[in-house]
Formats: sequence, C-alpha cells, structure tokens
Amino acid sequence: MESLVELCDLIAQNPAQFGNKIAWICSRCPPAESLVTGSPTVSRSQLHAILAVARFLSKCPNSEHETPKSLILAFYRSIPLTFNPKFWPQAFYPADVSSFFTDFMSYISNAAELSPNFSSDVAGFTGEIVLQTIANADSSISRVFLNALCSNFPPILPADANKLIRVLLDRFDVGIPTSPKEGILTPDVGSAQGSPLSGNYNQSPNVSADSSSSSGIVANGDLSAPAAYKKNLKFFEEEPVEGLEKQEIVFKLIGHVCSKVAIDPRLTEQVRGIAKSQLSSMADFLKIRKRDWSEQGQLLKVRINRKLSVYQAAALLQIKTLASLDTEGKSSKKLLHGALGLLIEAAEACLFSVWRKLRACEDLFDCLISGISQAAVIRGGQLLRVLLIRFKPLVLATCAQADTSASSQGSMFNSVLKTCCELIEFGWSRDRAPLDTFIMGLATSIRERNDYDEEDGKEKPATPPIQLNIIHLLAELNVSVRKHEVVDMILPLFIESLEEGDASTPGLLRLRLLDAVSRMASLGFEKSYREAVVLMSRSYMGKLSEVGSAESKTQAPEATTERIETLPAGFLLIASGITCNKLRSDYRHRLLSLCSDVGLAAESKSGRSGADFLGPLLPAVAEICSDFDPCVDIEPSLLKLFRNLWFYIALFGLAPPIQKTAATSKSVSTSLNSAGSVGTTALQAVGGPYMWNSLWSAAVQRISQGTPPLVVSSVKWLEDELELNALHNPGSRRGSGNEKAAVTQRSALAAALGGRVEVSAMSTISGVKATYLLAVAYLEIIRFSSNGGILNGNPNATGSRSAFSCAFEYLRSPNLMPAVSQCLTAIVHRAFETAITWLEDRASETGPEAEIRESTLSVHACFLIKNLSQRDEHVRDISNTLLTQLRERLPQILWNSSCLDALLLSMHNDPPSAVVSDPAYVTSVRTLYQKVVREWIVVSLSHAPCTSQGLLQENLCKANTWQRTQPAADVVSLLSEIRIGTGKNDCWNGPKTANIPAVMAAAAAASGGNLKLMDGFNLEVLGTGMVSATAKCNHAGEIAGMRRLYESIGGLDQSTGSLNQDNPDGSAQPPHTKKESFNEVLLSKFVKLLQKFVTVAEKGEEVDKSSFRETCSQATALLLSNLDSDSKSNPESFSQLLRLLCWCPAYITTLDAVETGVFIWTWLVSAAPQLGSVVLAELVDAWLWTIDTKRGLFASDVRCSGPSAKLRPQLVAGEPQLRPEKDPVEQIMAHRLWLGFFIDRFEVVRHDSVEQLLLLGRMLQGTTKLPWNFTRHPVAVGTFFTLMLFGVKFCSCHTQGNLQNFRSGLQLLEDRIYRAALGWFAHQPEWYDSRNKYFAQSEAQSVLVFVHHLSERVDPTHHETKARGVENGSSTNDSKDHYHPIWGQMDNYAVGREKRRQLLLMLCQHEADRLEVWAHPVGSKESSSRLKISSDKWAECARIAFTVDPRIAMSLGARFPANSSLKTEITQLVHSHIAEIRSIPEALPYFITPKAVDDNSTLLQQLPHWAACSITQALEFLTPAYKGHPRVMAYVLRVLESYPPDRVTFFMPQLVQALRHDEGKLVEGYLLRAAQRSDIFAHILIWHLQGEEACVPEAGAGAGAGAKDAPLPSPTTVAFQALLPVVREKIIDGFSPKARAIFQREFDFFDKVTSISGVLFPIPKEDRRAGIRKELEKIQVDGDDLYLPTAPGKLVRGIQVDSGIPLQSAAKVPIMITFNVVDRDGDHNDIKPQACIFKVGDDCRQDVLALQVISLLKDIFEAVDLSLYVFPYGVLPTGPERGIIEVVPNSRSRSQMGETTDGGLYEIFQQDFGPVGSPSFETARENFLISSAGYAVASLLLQPKDRHNGNLLFDSVGRLVHIDFGFILETSPGGNMRFESAHFKLSHEMTQLLDPSGVMKSDTWYQFVSLCVKGYLAARRYMDGILSTVAMMLDSGLPCFSRGDPIGNLRKRFHPEMSEREAANFMIRICTDAYNKWTTAGYDLIQYLQQGIEK
Repeated sequence: MESLVELCDLIAQNPAQFGNKIAWICSRCPPAESLVTGSPTVSRSQLHAILAVARFLSKCPNSEHETPKSLILAFYRSIPLTFNPKFWPQAFYPADVSSFFTDFMSYISNAAELSPNFSSDVAGFTGEIVLQTIANADSSISRVFLNALCSNFPPILPADANKLIRVLLDRFDVGIPTSPKEGILTPDVGSAQGSPLSGNYNQSPNVSADSSSSSGIVANGDLSAPAAYKKNLKFFEEEPVEGLEKQEIVFKLIGHVCSKVAIDPRLTEQVRGIAKSQLSSMADFLKIRKRDWSEQGQLLKVRINRKLSVYQAAALLQIKTLASLDTEGKSSKKLLHGALGLLIEAAEACLFSVWRKLRACEDLFDCLISGISQAAVIRGGQLLRVLLIRFKPLVLATCAQADTSASSQGSMFNSVLKTCCELIEFGWSRDRAPLDTFIMGLATSIRERNDYDEEDGKEKPATPPIQLNIIHLLAELNVSVRKHEVVDMILPLFIESLEEGDASTPGLLRLRLLDAVSRMASLGFEKSYREAVVLMSRSYMGKLSEVGSAESKTQAPEATTERIETLPAGFLLIASGITCNKLRSDYRHRLLSLCSDVGLAAESKSGRSGADFLGPLLPAVAEICSDFDPCVDIEPSLLKLFRNLWFYIALFGLAPPIQKTAATSKSVSTSLNSAGSVGTTALQAVGGPYMWNSLWSAAVQRISQGTPPLVVSSVKWLEDELELNALHNPGSRRGSGNEKAAVTQRSALAAALGGRVEVSAMSTISGVKATYLLAVAYLEIIRFSSNGGILNGNPNATGSRSAFSCAFEYLRSPNLMPAVSQCLTAIVHRAFETAITWLEDRASETGPEAEIRESTLSVHACFLIKNLSQRDEHVRDISNTLLTQLRERLPQILWNSSCLDALLLSMHNDPPSAVVSDPAYVTSVRTLYQKVVREWIVVSLSHAPCTSQGLLQENLCKANTWQRTQPAADVVSLLSEIRIGTGKNDCWNGPKTANIPAVMAAAAAASGGNLKLMDGFNLEVLGTGMVSATAKCNHAGEIAGMRRLYESIGGLDQSTGSLNQDNPDGSAQPPHTKKESFNEVLLSKFVKLLQKFVTVAEKGEEVDKSSFRETCSQATALLLSNLDSDSKSNPESFSQLLRLLCWCPAYITTLDAVETGVFIWTWLVSAAPQLGSVVLAELVDAWLWTIDTKRGLFASDVRCSGPSAKLRPQLVAGEPQLRPEKDPVEQIMAHRLWLGFFIDRFEVVRHDSVEQLLLLGRMLQGTTKLPWNFTRHPVAVGTFFTLMLFGVKFCSCHTQGNLQNFRSGLQLLEDRIYRAALGWFAHQPEWYDSRNKYFAQSEAQSVLVFVHHLSERVDPTHHETKARGVENGSSTNDSKDHYHPIWGQMDNYAVGREKRRQLLLMLCQHEADRLEVWAHPVGSKESSSRLKISSDKWAECARIAFTVDPRIAMSLGARFPANSSLKTEITQLVHSHIAEIRSIPEALPYFITPKAVDDNSTLLQQLPHWAACSITQALEFLTPAYKGHPRVMAYVLRVLESYPPDRVTFFMPQLVQALRHDEGKLVEGYLLRAAQRSDIFAHILIWHLQGEEACVPEAGAGAGAGAKDAPLPSPTTVAFQALLPVVREKIIDGFSPKARAIFQREFDFFDKVTSISGVLFPIPKEDRRAGIRKELEKIQVDGDDLYLPTAPGKLVRGIQVDSGIPLQSAAKVPIMITFNVVDRDGDHNDIKPQACIFKVGDDCRQDVLALQVISLLKDIFEAVDLSLYVFPYGVLPTGPERGIIEVVPNSRSRSQMGETTDGGLYEIFQQDFGPVGSPSFETARENFLISSAGYAVASLLLQPKDRHNGNLLFDSVGRLVHIDFGFILETSPGGNMRFESAHFKLSHEMTQLLDPSGVMKSDTWYQFVSLCVKGYLAARRYMDGILSTVAMMLDSGLPCFSRGDPIGNLRKRFHPEMSEREAANFMIRICTDAYNKWTTAGYDLIQYLQQGIEK
C-alpha cells in the first residue's frame, strides 16, 4: 500500500504526464459494473487500489481523467453492499474495515471540498447511502461506516438532509430523565442564585469525590431529595451503553447535516429542543455520587465516558443550531439568553463534578466554554454584557477549583483563559466598558481579605488558590492580548499589593505577583517596564541587605525563593521578552548596574560568598547581552559596568573552569553559611570542578560573546586603580590580608595562563590588577571555549566577528608594564589553544554544525591574516605565529578560498594612508605578507596541488572580474618563482602528497596546461594558472553574454521556437522567467552534446579532445553562473548536467577525457565548494561503475592482462585470448589520473568533511572487495599501489577526531587493503615498457612511496590492545581460533597482521627495485639492494604468503628462484596442501620432479584434476628425465588437447622428438588426433617427419669412406626412424577425401618446385637461370588453398617465373623463387611478393630451432611492448636434407653493400638515408639500434657464430637481421675454436652508428644498452619456456648439441641467481665487452681473406 500511496502522490504532481499510471491503478480496482449489480467480492489489492484512486482525487479532483471519478462514485454508491461480511477479503479484520472507511471518506470529503462538480455528484448518493446504512444499523460493519461518517461527512442534498434527520429522530429514541418538578424541560431553568457559583470560592479544591455532592450544591430544583435522586440514578443506570453510542452517532450526524445544508426550521426547532433537554439533564447526571452507581471500576468508567461523549455531541448540536436563529427576532433573543444560561450551567456542572479529571469531562467543558464564546459573537455582540456578568462567576469558580501550580492549572483553566482572551479581542473595539468592569472585577478579587485576618493569636491562613490562579490568569491574559491599556489597568493594583498589601511580606502570594509583574513588564510597554524593573531591582537589593540579619533567621522560606528563583526568573523573562532596542539598551545598563551593586554589596558581607548573590542574575545578563555587538563603540560607563561584572565573576569564581587538568583543592560548599576564602575560590575556579549552578556557567559563556574588550582607556588601560580598588571590600584592603589575597590571585592567574608566566614574574602586579587580568583571561578564553570565539553582531561580518579582535585589543595599549604585557600575550596564546581545541573537538560533526565549524576557522584565519599589517611588530609576530600554528593544526584552512583571497589581497593592498610616510613599516609588512603567502601556497601545493591550483585560478579569475588588467606585481613575482614537477623539487622534500606521481599527473591536468601525462614536466604555476584562468573567464563571459542577449531579445517561444520581444499584451517578460528559459535551453543543449560524446565512445570511435574539452568547460561555466547569479538557486535543478560532467569523462575512460574531467572537476570544487560532496558522490559512483564494467584498472579479464595474455598458451598457462577491443593501457592511465584527483581531494577534506571522507571510504571499500578484481597488466603497478597508498592513508585517519567512531571499520578496511595489495603478488612478475623513462620512473616511485608509508605506518592494534580490552565480546588481537572476514581462521590477529605487513613490505620493496631497474637500466647501482633475510625468515614468509593465497607463495618463488630455503618451504607447503591448489599450474614443478616420477609419488594422482599449464611447461615433462610416466604423460596430453592445434604447431619439432620416448604411443595418439582436427597441423607434421629422416645415412652409404667412422645409431634412434614413416602413413590414411585432395595438391606443388634443384645440377651455371624459368613454366597453381609451408597464413596465387635465381652451394643447387601471395585472413586482392629459398642437401633443422628461440623472443618483446626488433623468418624442413627458407624481404647483406661502396655502415647510411641529423637518417639509425639490441639479446642466449658480413642483412629501413644459424650454442667454425669471443657482433662500423661519441657516452649508446638490458630482463622472465623448447631437441642429433653442456650453459647465461640489478649490470658488461672487440674485426678479416666476403 505504501508504494501505491507514493505513486499516487507522484502522479498528483503531474497527472498529465502519468496518464498511463493512472489507468494502470484504475485497472486494479473492481470494475464499476460489478459494484453496481450483484454481490461483489473484492480482494485486498483492489481495496488498496480504490484507496489510491480516492487519494489521487483528493489531490487532483479536477483532473481530465474521468475514469477515477466514475470508479470512486461507483464504489461510493455500492457501500451498502459492503455491509455483507462476504464482501471483504479473508483476514480483513474490523480494525482494517474501520481504517479503510475512515481513509476513504476522508479522501472523498477533501475532493468534494475542492471540486464543486464532484461535490454535487457525491451529494446525489449520500442521502440514499446513509439511509440504507441506518436501515442496517444492526450490522457491525454499518456501525463502523457510521463512525467514519461522524468524522468525515460528505455533501448531501437538502431534501435528503431533512429526510435523514427525520429518520434519525424516529429510529433512535433519545431518552431524557423526568424530574419531579417539570422545570427540567423548561427553557429558562437555573439562575445565578441557584448556582453553586454563589458559594465561597476560597474553599480548598481538594474535596473528595464522594463528598462533593453532599456539600449543599443544588441545581435544577431540589433534586437532593432521595426519591428524585434515586429515580434519576435508576434512569441513567438503565441506559444501555450501546444506546449511548447510537445517541452520540445521531447527534454527530445531525450536527454534520446542519453544517452542510439548511434544514427545515421545524426540524431545527425539534433538534434544538432535544439538545437542550440533554444538556438540562447533564447536571443531574454529574451530581450522582460515585459510590451510588451499581457498576464500579472499568465498567463505570466506560459508561461515564460514553455518556459524557453524548453530552458533548449534544452541546455541539446545540451550538450549531444557534447559528440558524433570527438575529433580530425577540424570540430568538430569548432563546439565546436561555441557551447561554444553559451552557453556563452545564459548564458549572462539569466544573464541580466528581468526574472533572476525566479527559471526556474536560473535553465537554472546553466544548461548552467554546459555545459560550460563540454565543457572544451572535447578534453582533449584543449579549456581551450579559455574558460577562454570567461568565465572571464561572471564571472565579474555575480559578478556585484549579491547581495552584504556576505551570499546570488544568485543561478547564486553559479553556476559560482562552475564552477570556477571545471575548476581550472581540469586544475591545465594540464595547470596552463591560470588559473593563470584567477585568477590574477579576483583579480586585485578589485583594479580598479573610474575616479573621485581623484577629490576634490566630495563625495566618494560607493564600487561597483563587487568588493565586486569578493572578496567573490575569498575567497570561495580558501576555495573550498584549494591550498596554490592560497592563496599565492591572499593574498598579499588583504593585500596590506588593508594596502595601498582603503581598508586601514574603509568601506565595508575593511570589505569584512578582512573576505576574515580570510577565507584564516583558511585553515591552515602556511605562509598565520601568515601574516593574525599578520594583524588582529594589526588591532584589532589599533581599540582599536582609541576608545575614537577625530578621532573616525567622523569615519564611519564600523569602529565599524570591531572591534565588522568582526575581532572577523575572529578570530573565524581561530580558527575553523586550524587543525594542531602546528598552533593551536601557535594561542592559540597569541590569549591569544591578550586578555591580550586588557585587559590591556581596563583598561587604563578610564571610559570605558573593557568587550566591551575583550568580542568579547571570542568566538574565546573558540574555540581554545576547544581541549586543562587542565590536561597536560603546560608552565608557557601560564598558566599566562590563569590567565590574567580569571582575566580580573572577573574584567570586563564577566562571567555568578554563584548565584542562582538575585542581586538587577541595570543593567549596555553595550554601550561604559557608565561609570560603577568596583564594580557595579563585584557585578552584581555574581548575574546577565547578562549584555553582550549571546554568550560571552557561550564562557566563553567553555573556562572553557579547562583552567588549575590557580596555577602559586606550591611553592607560589601568588608569584608575582606585576605581578597581573600590570594587573590593574596604576591609580587605587593610593589613597583611591584602598581600596574601594578591599572592593567591597571582597564583590563580598563573594557573589560568597554563604556566606560561611564572608567579615570580608577576611580583609587580598588585592584587586588583591580578584579579583584573584573571577576569580578562576568563573572558578571552571562555569566548573561544563557548562557541569557538565568534562574537555577537552582524552575521555578514568576517574578521570583525572573531574574538581575536578583542584578545589583540589589549596588546595594542601603549606603555604596558613588562609583566602585564607578558600576561596579556599568554592570554592570547591560551585563547588560541582553546579555539584549536574547540575546533578539533567538533571534527566529527556534519551538516550545519560542520559549516559552523569551518566558518569559525575561516573567520579566525582571516582576522589573523588581516592582523599581519598591524603597526605594532609584536602584534604582527604573534599573528604570524598563530597563523602558522593554525595552518599546521588544521590544514584544511589552506584550501579555504576566503583565506586565500584575504592573503593575496592583503599582499598588494596599499597600507593605510596614515602610515604611508613610514617606508620601513610598509616594507616590513610587504615582506611578511610575501613570506606568508609563499609558505601558504607551497604547503598547499605540496598536499593538494590540484585543488590549490584551482583556487589560485579562481583568485586570478576574481582579479579579472574586478577589472584588474593583471594581478599585482608582488603576486606575479611570487607565483612565478613556484614550480612543481616530477623531478627534484626545491619547494618541498619528504613524503608529501605532491610527490605521488599520480597526484602530480592530476595536477598537470588540473592546471589546464594540456601536458602529456607520460612525459616529464616542470609546471610553472603562474603561467598555466594565468592561461587557465583566462580560459575560464572567457567561458564564463560567453555564458553571460548569451544570457544577456537571450534576455534582450525576449527568449524563444516554447511553442513555435521563434524569438519574442514582448508578451502578447505588450508587456516585457519577467526576468525570472527569461532566466529559467535560458537555463533550460542551454541545459538541454549541453546535455545533448555530452550524451553525443558518450554515444561516440560507445561505438568505439575516437572522441575529439578539443571539442569535448570546449563543451565541458562551457557547461561548467553555465552551471557555476547559475549558482553565482542567484544565491537561492538549487543545485538540484542542474543535477543532470552536473552528473554528466562527472560521468562523461569516466564513461569515455580515455586519457584525454579524464584529463578534461580532472580540469573541470577541480574547477567545480574550487569555484563552488558547496558542490564538493555532490561531485565526489557522483565520481565515486562512476568509479564503482568502472569496477562493475571491468574497465581500466579493473579490467580483470585475462585478455587485458598484458604480456601474460599475449603469450598464452606458449609461455603462459591458459587459453589463448583475443586482443581487447580497447587498449587497456590508456584506460589504466586514465584511472591513474582519476586516482590522483581522489587523493588530492582526500587531502583537502580529510580534516573538515566527514561526508566526503565516508564517500571516499565507500569508494575504497567497493574497490578492495573480494574477490580480487584488478587488472594484472604490469603497466597498472604504479596506479595499483597508489590506490593502496590512498587506502592506507585513509585508514590512518582513525586517529583523527572526525573518524573516531569508525575505528573498527577502518581497521577492517585496512585489512582489505593489505589483502588486495598482497593480491598483486599472486601472479608472476611481469615487465612492460611504456617507452617513456619518466613513466617508468613514476611507476617505481609510486611503489616506493607506498613502501615508505607502509614502513612508517604504526600498527594501531599494538597500542589499542591494552587500552581497549574486549570489544564486541572478544578481543580481536589475541583471540584464539578466531575467524576473520578477510584472513579467515587465525590464531593471533596482532602477530599475524605484523607478519603480513612485513611480507607485503618485502614484496613491495622487491617490486620497487625491479621497477627502478626498468626505469634506469643503465644505473651504476650494484647488488646492494639484495635482501638480507635468514633462511628461517624466508620459510616464514613462504608460510604467511601461502596462508593468504598459495599463488603468492608461487610468485615468491618466481621472484627469488635461486633461494633454496624458499624453494624447500614452498615445496613442503605444496605437498601438504596439494588438494587445495589444483587450480595453480605454477605449483607443478614443486611436485612433478624426476624424483617423484622415480618414486611414483602419490602426489601425481592429483594431475587428472590439475589446471592446464603452458605448452613449454608441458614440453618439459616430455623430456626423458620424466620417463614417460603415465600420469604425467596423460596430463601433458590433456594440456595439449586443450589448446587449438594451430597454437601447438609452433612446437612441432619438439613434438616429433617426443616420439623417441613414446613407449605408450600417447604422443603419437595426440599427433594423429590433432592432425584430424587441423589440415595445416597435419601438413607441418608430415614435413617435419620427413625432415627427421635426414638423420639416417642412406642405404649403401656404409661402403663409403666415411661410413666406417660414423657411429652406429642407438636402438632408440633406429626405432624412432622406423616410426616416422608409419606415423606419416597413419596421418595420410586418416585424411578425409577433401583433406587428402588438399594434401596432394600442396605437397605435389612444392615437391615440383623443390625438384628443380636436382634438374639444375648437371646444367652449366650460366644456363641454370633459364632452366629454372623453363621448369617453373611447367608448374601450375592448382586451387586457391595452396599456402607457403613456412607461413601457412600466406596463400599462393602464382609464381613469378622470372624470379628464379640459382644460388651458390658446394653440393646441390639451391634456388630462390618468388611467389605471389595474399594474407589468408586479409584482402585477397592485395597480392604481395614473397621469395623463398629451396635447399637440397642441407639440414635446416638447427636453423628451425634457432629461429624458434628468436620467435619466442620476438613474442616476448612484443608482449612487453619493447621496441626491439628481430625477424624470425620462416624455415621448414620438408624432407631428408631438404627445406624451405623464407627470404627476408627488401634486404641485402652487408657484404653486398660493401661491393657497391667503399665506406662503412656510417657512410652507407648517409648515402641511403641522407645526412646525419636528418629525420630519415635518424629514423634509420633508430631502426638499426632497436634491431641491433634485439639481436644482441638473442645472440647472448643462442651464441650464434660465423657472424661474417654475409650473414648480416640490412633491410630498406636500416634494420639488422641475422641469418644462417649453422653454428649456435656450443659450436663454432674452425673446429669449435670459438675465435669470436664476443657474445654478439658489435663491430667498429656498427658502433659508429650506435655511439657517435666513440667512448660509450652518447644518448644513442645509452638507449642501445638500455634496450639490451630490458630485452634481457624480459627474456629472463620466460627462461624456463625457452630452456624447455631447446632441451626437447637435445636428442635430435643437431650439431649444436654435439659438445659440452649446451642446456646448462644456456641456463647460466640467463643467470637466474642474479637480481634484476645484477642481471642488468651483467648485460651492460656484455655490451661493453662486445664494443668494437678485436676478435670480431679479426673474424671479418679472415672471412674476407678466405671467402672474399666484404668486411
């Protein structure tokens, strides 16, 4: 139902827009047809829908929709059908029915009141419905409906109304008791003489209930006779309660009908008579004694309440019928008199009834009194005189019966008071005479005396209640009517009574009169005010003089009450009531004078505490001073009164304690009889505890806010010491007691100053001066402790409202004594400390309280800034010191725009004209301001550079707005000196926020300088600030100009879109409408533009940066202009635009978009700080949205993980992944920028905005939630750890006051951050090159900053364990077997937390070292960073890591591969938790070992369930060391089967070698199955099988000369050779017909091409080229699916028959042929040439292996995004000593280049690419450099020899390519003499290009070495994969494995035992060693001499 109600309320606001919703609700209602006919049954939902529609009509009765009206009318008409219980749904209880009818009738009545048409429709059905209801009155549901009608009666037709009343009167018999005397029914029964009001009013009200009726009260005849009494009692007892209920309903219904329509006069008369009869019987009913009823207890109470309700209904009916009387007729006048008398008599009966305390009786009395008031209004007030005569006794009787409590006289008293006020207000302007008589009659009644007052020897009786209540009544009457004539009439009587009458002596009557006098004085009528104040002041002083006298001992306690309570309360009431400034000023002076007199008088009371006399007056003083501005010029006399007041406050110890530590002195009693010394009081007052009433303490605090500085004279502030002495008791100034008191006062002063001034230094200060200084200390300190130090006065003021303006006033006085000056300075510092404490204590407040706190801080800071220009140097120094402390303690002030404006304005404002002639002063002030401003800006930039720049830009914009052509020279000079950047910063050092790279990147964006984020920059604050400020001003000007133009032309016609100048009537349009229209038009435009950018981004298209920035800036200017133009404008009106400005950059998630976003976000929060929470809330939502959508930093999909995704599945475990649609790197960089802005905002709001802190906490909580949802891309490492740093910094806020309540939540959040940070190390370490040294450095710095912060982080659990104890039932820190929501089961939280922190520190330090090496690969740092950790510590680290996440332990092993202790522990952990880590492929090497295979370990049983590993890791398990173990082999083959065959094809040589040891035929089976899945796999496999046959000597070769020297093949080799053709045939046999056809065409085609070599052998060399052409012409391309065997992705489209070239060879004739090819997956019309060499007689398998390694390196370089170049050209063995080799396109060998030129490479490059320095030459040099570095890494690993110039190719763009890998690893030419000792060739001509300096000092050499180092580091990461690839070929018989330990040596060249820095230095030494090595040049010379190969 609640949701339907909300929906209806929403629809009612705009029914035209939600017509469909109305129809939907109506459809849920029961159909109108079913309601009108038949016996419907409705459901609960249908009833709810009916109510909802009725509610809608009550709000929109004139809606255009007719269906709701027809439905409601139909249901209303069918209400009689609802009396059947079957109509209602099951479990619909009577209470539900009652609630339904009540709501339904309420809605219908409201709708009828609002719509005349609907009212007439309803009226047509009401009569019939009510009559049917009455006919079914016996039904319980009908009675429920009747009760609902009594509350909300709908409209009714007049004819139906008369009929209804007749039926009601006929059907329901309204019984009336008959009296023995028939006068009961006569119209004018009763009179004042027969009324109980004629008795004595001074009787006690506490008359028992049982005896009240026997006290002689007679009414309506002599009914006290037993017979009549019993008859009436019997009649009332026989009335059934149900009948009473019906009577009440009848009277209420008739009353409603009479109020709706005019009824028949005869019926009216009949109704009036019945009501009159009821009221006439009421007195008899109320006189029945309680004990005489036969019913008692609850039953009797129910009967009485019901009967009284009937009387109330009858009274209301009687009152309503009076309105229909003829106001001019005589009969009606008689009836009015009778009715008035009847109402008064009925009220009297209620008043004296035993049931008068019942609520029903009180309501009845109120109804009757209200009727009396209405009777006075009828006939224009003609009955007023009569009424007042009859009403006065009732008033007196009510006062006699009411309680005497001044606060609760009862409901009947309040009703009489209300009626009195109404009568006076009504008759005041019509007939005042009877009113005056009435009021005076009441007033004089208080002076009536008792008969025995004058008799001697009798005790004076208590004051009658009637007197006390009449006084209260008159006082309240005056307050209500607020007429000075009434006050002037009554007040003299009260004063006379107080001075001469009974009230002149202490007593209750005097207290009540004093209270009444103060109430009348508070009305602010000058005459009465003055008389009352004089009387009260005289009374107070009189009571004070009586204290301690002999008479005071016999006085009544009321005398003390008068002094302590009544008079002070009266003074306070007057202070609160008067509003006239003149009277308030007068009263303030009078009250302060009274305080001075009281203080002096109290001093003269020897042995008495003056606090008892002065304290009660303080609340009144506080109230009258609450609006006093202490900063205005005031009269010296008033200032002296303030001084005297505070002097006595200090003297009497009335001020609240101002010392933090409580004093040790004993508490002093507050009684008047205690004789405490002044010294004890003063000392205790300073330190506490407070001895007096807490209200006095609060009053002193309020007084402090309105007290001016206690500087009486600006010339000599202690000018009249005699005046101060006069404030002391004269006796205290004589003798040694004076000096003793002075010492005590000085001690108290020293304590108040917090020990800043020693007592000994105050020896020159007299006692009164010490008291005075103590008073000043109290005043100035309490100002700040009470409300932070904000003075009373104009709320729009700034600096003048700071209490520091008062505190510094004392220091400006000249000629101060040194001791006094020291004390005053200490007072200023103590006041400052108090202000800081006050502000810090409110750090956790939010909402308006937080705004007050920050406003207070700003006010103080602005005053101190302004105070820096004071003439007095001492004042300037103190102001500067305090401002610095304020900035350090509350750093949020740094980003307060008011303070920054004040600083910059003060810096270039001209000094006051009075001191212009003092250049020294002007210079010193300017120098001071420059120093302060520079420190301010530098510190703010070091913490939050984004916001700081935004504020500076705003200030520059303001300067532009103020029409300053340029900022002042001082500001320009100062700002131009400030620079921030990524390099070494001279402005600040240490762990500042601005040293976080992400924050600096955001600062660059916020500056608006459009700087490239990844480049290093040095941001000049002024330059970028001026440019951005100008741009902002331009955008603001554009918006303002458009608005003015729009308003000048009249806007757009909403219907036609045309321009309007004026309204149709010729009048101009209202400006407000124009502005709204302009906002709507422009808002709609910008919303559409921003949404268009989002649409473009959704389509994957590029968003135009400049256009997006321009649109966002203009939209921001529009938003801010709307806020500035109208202070009342609601930001929610632009919520959609604001949301888009926050979300669009986040949604687009590009670097440029977020750069724009940071700029406009900074603009928004700087220009409109009130939007800070809104902007941050939207940004946090957008950030969390990027988590849900997996963008950027949260792109947790595997395909976005960078190198690991690109190297799947060859080198990394996992399925191959498609490339991501968007580059994740750019989105990560966008997140980095965004995160920098968040950290910047955190620094700004961390101290002053709990709301924004909680928003950031929500962001961190959502970010670090489990499961781990971050990307694994290595480029994210800096951003990730910056985020972790942000989290740790946020959690460190637990020590701040504003987050104290969230300490446990912050601790849990910190655990989540630690868990997330450790999660980064759950994956293997990766490299990624951004190709920018600054970015790489910033990544390293980001991790280092996190390490630094984490290492200095103090674990809060260590400090909280002892102090906090058990929280939430158990201690988190030392609990056993505790389950933690983050860490799971744990033993000791605190110990485990520290161990995890240490583990995280160690891992982060290692990561930082890695990144540092990557950022500075050619650094000179040696291996000093190697961690020195013991073996036990390593083992513990492994255990902790495994507990958190086993993958972290695996990563730990990968990071420290040479650590045996670590490896041993991880191995044990893997073995003991084997079943828990089956999803981690990296754990395989820890339990699949040759030893485990030999032992047939049970651990191998887990392999069937293990996750798939990489192909290279699987290949390792195929080596002979693992002996083909069945479980291992099954796992390997399952892994290979899981990957597509085309991904496994690369490792075909290794798979073929695996057949050597395939005893179980498992490998063979896999190959056959894979061959059936992929034709290309099958073809490549067949070619490799054919190529392996080359290893066996051909038949008959054994007879040759060399056969006897060849070793016999091993049995394994023989079996292997025998298996090859078998497998080949099985593959061919498994082909489908289609596959077989493809196979035949492919192999036949290339067999024909290869066979040309054999045909050419006998042909002479000069004819061979023609022979090739002839043979090529015979070969036809059969089909379009032929492909190059070396590159299956290239389809052959033809042969260039002229391209055939025979090559030199000692044996067969190799040929080179060029094919026309197209890309298989590309454009088939794009035909490209591809040359291939077909070799016969040469074994190509070793080249295949070398190129496999180079290809893996190429993949690694590309995955890491290193710009290294290698070209692994295709090589494929197609048969025994046959093969196809791809030709490197567009290349020539170095020897060929030498044939055409005599110069070296340097000269050749100049010939081919232009002069040195030209773009083409430098591009070629760059290409040569990156290719040389790539092959340097490959050469180091493969050790290729025979590197003469014929084996070095250069392509057309200058890149180097190595070919011919006949000698690799351990082999070399010349019988393995290893003449080429360099690891790679770097000849002199090559160094000329790489190092123009010639001494390894050039930038290009540095770049070359850096690339070599990075390439080597990247290759080391995948060492195991490369080793596995090579090791599988160990038994292949290749020459490279013929000697030494090739695999071991290859592993050594990777140096896994080295750290990254050590490995980098190793590579640097390799490069240095290869630099122009003589053996390289020597080998080139040998080749030139032997082979003729050009050098």
